[in-house]
Amino acid sequence: MSAWPGRQWTSPLRLRRGPAWARQEPSWQAAKPALIASALERAASRPFGNWYVVGAAGSIASRGRPCGRLVGGTELVLWRDGGGTLRAGSGICPHLGAPLRDGRVVGGTLVCHWHGLVLDGGRTAGWKRYPVYEDGVLAWVRLDAVGGEEPWQQPAVPRRPAPKGAVTAVYTAVGRCEPEDVVANRLDPWHGSWLHPYAFADLRVVEVPDGAGAGQDGFVVDVSFRVAGRLVVPVRAVFTAPGPRTVVMRIAEGEGAGSVVETHVTALTAPFSPAPRSAVVEAVVASSGRRGFAVARALAPVLRPVVRRTAGRLWRDDLAYAERRWALRSTGRFPG
Repeated sequence: MSAWPGRQWTSPLRLRRGPAWARQEPSWQAAKPALIASALERAASRPFGNWYVVGAAGSIASRGRPCGRLVGGTELVLWRDGGGTLRAGSGICPHLGAPLRDGRVVGGTLVCHWHGLVLDGGRTAGWKRYPVYEDGVLAWVRLDAVGGEEPWQQPAVPRRPAPKGAVTAVYTAVGRCEPEDVVANRLDPWHGSWLHPYAFADLRVVEVPDGAGAGQDGFVVDVSFRVAGRLVVPVRAVFTAPGPRTVVMRIAEGEGAGSVVETHVTALTAPFSPAPRSAVVEAVVASSGRRGFAVARALAPVLRPVVRRTAGRLWRDDLAYAERRWALRSTGRFPG
C-alpha cells in the first residue's frame, strides 16, 4: 500500500541491461564537427552585458577578509561591507600598486596593508568599485572594459529551481585553455558515455539545434545517470548555450525534472595570451517533486562534498580534452 493515499510510490532507479562500453553504438559520425562549431559560433554571438561569474554566492570573502580574482587579465579584490554585501574593485592599490587581496577589512571598509590607504568604494586616484551581483547560487562581477559590450544592470541568470527548495553545490576548476574550448566540449553531448562511462550510460542524442533560431536551440539527450553497478536513473536532458561562456543542462523529463547544471567559464588571462587559463564554475541546482526530497535538502551539507567530488572527476576528463583542443588549435593542428 502507498504511504500516501491516492499516490503510488515508484522508484527512480532502473536496472540497466544495455551493452558494455566497447559494444555501445559509436557516436563519432553523429558528432559532426560542423554541427558543434555552428552551435559554438551562435553561443559566442550572444550578448552577456559584461557579467562574469567569479564563484559561489555567499562564500566569497565570507570570513571578513578580502580575496582576489583574475578576470580577463584584470586583477580584482572582493570583500564584504559592514552589512555583508559583496563589493569588488581593482585589486591594485592606487597608491603604490600593492595587492589589495592581502589587505584587511575593518568595519566593512577595505584597508591596504602597505600604507593603510582606506578604500571605501569612492573614487580614489582613479580607483573605483565594480558592479557585483549575487543570485543566491553564484556571484558575478561586471567588467565593462573587459567585456566591451553594452552593460546590463544585472546578469542574465539562467532559469533554475528556487535555491531555498533545492540542493545546490558549486564546483570550481582551472584549465590551460580558452573559454571556447570548454564550451565546445559541453556542446558535444555525444562523448558522455564514451569518455565518462563511470557516470553515464545509454546516451542518445535525439534532437540537435538547426541554427534557425527557433525553439531553445538545444541538444536533447536521453541518458542514464549511473548510481551504483547496474542501477541507473534515466532522464531526458537539454543542453543550451544562453551566452558565450555558459552552457546549461536542464532535466526536461524524468527524476528531478527542472533541475539544472550550469557551466560558466571565465577567462583568467587577457585575450590572445600565449598561455591562457580559464576557470570553470559549475553550479548544480537539484530539485524534485518527491516528498522524500525534503530529506535530501536536510542532508545538503553532507551531499555537497559528494556532488563536488563527482563534478571533479568529470572535469578532470573534460578539462584534459579542452586543454588538448586549445593546444591543437594554437598550433594549427585542430581538425577541420
